[in-house]
Amino acid sequence: MTSYVVHRNGRPADDLAPLAFAGYAHFTALQVRGRQARGLDLHLDRLRTASLELYGNALPDELVRDQLRTAVEAGPEDVSLMATVFSRAGEFTGGGASLELLVRTGPPADGPAGPLALTTFEHERFLPRLKHVGEPAKTYALRQAIADGYDDAAFIDRRGRLTEGTIWNLAFWDGAEVVWPRAEILTGTTMGIVRRHLEVPQRTTEITLDTLRGKRAGSPPFAGAAVMNSWSPGIPVSRIGSVEFPGAPEFLDLLHQAYKAEPLTAF
Repeated sequence: MTSYVVHRNGRPADDLAPLAFAGYAHFTALQVRGRQARGLDLHLDRLRTASLELYGNALPDELVRDQLRTAVEAGPEDVSLMATVFSRAGEFTGGGASLELLVRTGPPADGPAGPLALTTFEHERFLPRLKHVGEPAKTYALRQAIADGYDDAAFIDRRGRLTEGTIWNLAFWDGAEVVWPRAEILTGTTMGIVRRHLEVPQRTTEITLDTLRGKRAGSPPFAGAAVMNSWSPGIPVSRIGSVEFPGAPEFLDLLHQAYKAEPLTAF
C-alpha cells in the first residue's frame, strides 16, 4: 500500500492534503448579519449548478444549508462566510466524485470605501460563469494594478469588451438606466440581488474602452461607474484606464437601496 506524508511548516497536516492539493473546486462567498444572509437562494443555486457542471452531481440544498447554519451558529452573529465544494479525489480524475463542503467564517467585511481606479488587463477566465478556484491571474492582475498606481483591475476579452473585475462585477450609469456589460462573465449573487430589486430601467450591452470614451455613435460617456461583490452592492469607480467618471451618488444610492430591498433570510 502506497502512503504519503503531508507537512505544513514542518508539522504533520494530513487532514489538509485534500484541500491543499486540489485546485478543482468551486465556492461562494457571502456576508452574514445577525446570522442571516441576503440572496441565500442564489448562493445555493450557484453551488448546485457549479457542482453539476464540474462533477456531474451535487450536494442536496438542505444538506448545504444545514452545514452553513452549523458554521454560522458556531461564531459571532456577523461574519464573512466562504463555502467551497471539493472532492477528495482531487484533480485529474474521472467521474463519480464524492463531494464535500468546507465552510470558513471570518470577520465581517464591507469592502473599500472607494472610489477605485481600475487599470485594464486582456484576460478571459476559464468557465467564467462558474465561481471556481485556481485563478492566479486575478491576484496577479491585482498586484500589477497596485504596482502601477491603481487600486484594482478590470478585464477585457478578445473582442475588446469589458467583462468584470478581478473579484467584482461592473455596473454603469447613463443618467437614466443601469447598464451591465454584455460578455461572458460570472453573474454575481449581489448582482442578482440588485437586478431583481432595481426600481429604474436596466439594460445589458457590449461596452468597450471606446464606448467609455464616447467614440461610438449613440454611446455617450457614462455618468457613473461602480463595482460590486459580496462585500458591497456598490463601490464607486473614479477611473477605468484613462477614462474618468463622476461620483454619481444617486447611482450608488440606487444600487444600495436595491440590495437592501432583499430580505435577510435565516439559514
